[in-house]
Amino acid sequence: MTSAALRSRAWKLLEMVTTPLLPSDYLDLVSPLRAGADLRGRIEAVHPETGAAATVVIRPGRGWRGHVAGQYVRIGVDVDGVRLWRSYSITSPTNRRDGRITVTVKAVPDGRVSNHLVHRATPGTLVQLDQATGDFVLPGAEPAKVLFLTAGSGITPVMGMLRDTGLDDVVMVHCAPRPQDVIFRDELHGLVAEGKLRLVEVHTDTDGRLDLARLSGLVPDWAERETWACGPGGLLDAVEEHWAEHGAPERLHTERFRPATVLTGDGGGDGGRAGGGGTVRFSTTGKAVDADGTTPLLDVGEEAGVLMPSGCRMGICFGCVTPLTAGAVRDLRTGEITEAAPGVLIQTCVSAAAGPCDIER
Repeated sequence: MTSAALRSRAWKLLEMVTTPLLPSDYLDLVSPLRAGADLRGRIEAVHPETGAAATVVIRPGRGWRGHVAGQYVRIGVDVDGVRLWRSYSITSPTNRRDGRITVTVKAVPDGRVSNHLVHRATPGTLVQLDQATGDFVLPGAEPAKVLFLTAGSGITPVMGMLRDTGLDDVVMVHCAPRPQDVIFRDELHGLVAEGKLRLVEVHTDTDGRLDLARLSGLVPDWAERETWACGPGGLLDAVEEHWAEHGAPERLHTERFRPATVLTGDGGGDGGRAGGGGTVRFSTTGKAVDADGTTPLLDVGEEAGVLMPSGCRMGICFGCVTPLTAGAVRDLRTGEITEAAPGVLIQTCVSAAAGPCDIER
């Protein structure tokens, strides 16, 4: 008998002994980060950055394939007995010697996962991981002149780039309410002192929102710079319009944490029905809740306590795809109406109720 056959026979015997569990279930308890296991990570530290943000240090399992600076990772976190998935930019350099990765999380109002990670996560906690993904990255040939335009937690993917590269001519314009709200502020000012960065801080509590008409005064050569911008949707909408008006859209790269959405009633040609919302029935669990026409069904389900798969939460990864079994939904990005039919699937993170509807959750 070959060694492979012996191993297979031994494994089957173990399965008989451990039924109804599998041997791998016991291995998960002893070595959850081992090669061949579902990809997990162990939280090793949580370092406060501001009053509302913290950097989480994670030791990934052996199946981790690494990342490119600027990419994000989906993390599955158990909160109050429910596993919730969120995506966070990786802020550690790609060549960190100890093999750990970091994500820097800003707690948002009513954010179940962000508040848990910032305020309650403890070393030793296991989390689920997906492989890193995302195309908000620097090109292979680094540009001679770079502008980073960020606001709030939009600084996180850019910080991963700054820590990973040797760019020669970098300007950052960053917006935050107050100086103490600037994530990584001490490190940024250290880069300024070393001559590796020119930093422009816009404190919106006192300076008001960034007016892009002022950009030429802040960064006179902005149009010559390859630009990476990340922040709230309103800022990115204005940035994209500004670059297009000045004939430089090809030099602009943006990353949104939420999809751009059309206003209620816009698009789709469906008037009141498109924005009216309705009762959403989750057929598997039997729950039913009233929803407006602007809240993603993913958020509606989570708020109702329904286990909803998710990933990027902006219509890219298709981790939230769910059958629509009755009624109609509206795509928040385009206003397009999708009606139920056999085999119809919807992305719950970018779809809202367009009248009463049933989804298979």
